[in-house]
Amino acid sequence: MRLSRVMPQSIIASSMLRRFAGHPFHFGVVLLGTILLSVALLFQWGSHSHAAEVEKSEASSLRTLVVGGSQQTGRQTYDGTVEAVRQTMIAAQVSGTIVDLHAVAGDAVKSGQSLVRLDAREASQGAVAADAQLAASQAQLNLAKQEYERQQQLYARNYISEAALQQAQARFKSAQAEVNSQVAQAGIARTQKSFNIVQAPYAGVISELLAEVGDIALPGKVLMTLYDPAELRVSVAVPQSLAAEIERSAKEELRIEIAGLSEPIKPARMQLLPAADPRTHTRTLRLTLPADLQGVSPGMFARVTLPAGIRADQAVADRILVPISAVVRRAEMTGLYVLNSAGRPLLRQVRLGAVSGDQVEILAGISSGERIALDPEIAAGQR
Repeated sequence: MRLSRVMPQSIIASSMLRRFAGHPFHFGVVLLGTILLSVALLFQWGSHSHAAEVEKSEASSLRTLVVGGSQQTGRQTYDGTVEAVRQTMIAAQVSGTIVDLHAVAGDAVKSGQSLVRLDAREASQGAVAADAQLAASQAQLNLAKQEYERQQQLYARNYISEAALQQAQARFKSAQAEVNSQVAQAGIARTQKSFNIVQAPYAGVISELLAEVGDIALPGKVLMTLYDPAELRVSVAVPQSLAAEIERSAKEELRIEIAGLSEPIKPARMQLLPAADPRTHTRTLRLTLPADLQGVSPGMFARVTLPAGIRADQAVADRILVPISAVVRRAEMTGLYVLNSAGRPLLRQVRLGAVSGDQVEILAGISSGERIALDPEIAAGQR
């Protein structure tokens, strides 16, 4: 309440004092009431004045930004991730208990090196049983062969009929087929036994170990991850509007900065994937790193610097980028607090594009030149 609203009440109180000045008792009561009324009015005015000051302080603490393509024309970098060209998730082909691990995360292994050993007792017994069945089948084959040869001699002397000879021949061929079947079964058993030793498919580095001694390995269950450190690349999402300019530029014009390396790196090869992401309207740019690069591993952060001439394209200059911290996410709605003509922030739904560092591109929902609130929490309290 303003002080001007308190003054009329004070004038009324003064007139009441003059009216009852001749009556001591009434004058005392009126005087006491007037004092209490004045104190209450002054307290109420002070409260409203403090609230107005707080509101003014909150309004002044709201940071804003005028969006538009002009403030982003100087940005020339995009964030990427180091990937392995060859990366394999190693899994067991048979089930069994892990009894030994020959490598841990960070170890460099050779091609064909034993990595995991499973309990092979069941597989060994199966191989022994298959060999025994093969031996029995071979004995039956030898017996059928001798019988067939005797029947041939008897038939040549006309001691037996042709039908008896054909029966002996059929038993001999059946014994041969049985031996061939047992040979295949024995081979399968020996192959199953070899699966109890998991070997490295190529020389590389163990990046992750997902099993311990005593675990049960199942077919298809990943035990560890192996990658080839000699073949690494950086993948970065770039706006599809830059695709033509990037393809025309030479790979020597690009620069890759990786945390931990003192100098930028020139890519050995460059590949721009043809497919675009329909959600972010970006294409993946793959930059192959030089061979045997030390101190780099998959998952590391990388920053790719594009040639300055590419950023001069008008389509890029008109992009709208806002800080990621200004974006509001509520369930399936993504929006920004946009200030209206009266300066009050109103939540408006927008569609996001590619992320570039600590900023994100706005594809729809806001126009260049509009002012947004950089602090969503403060803006929500001033609506």
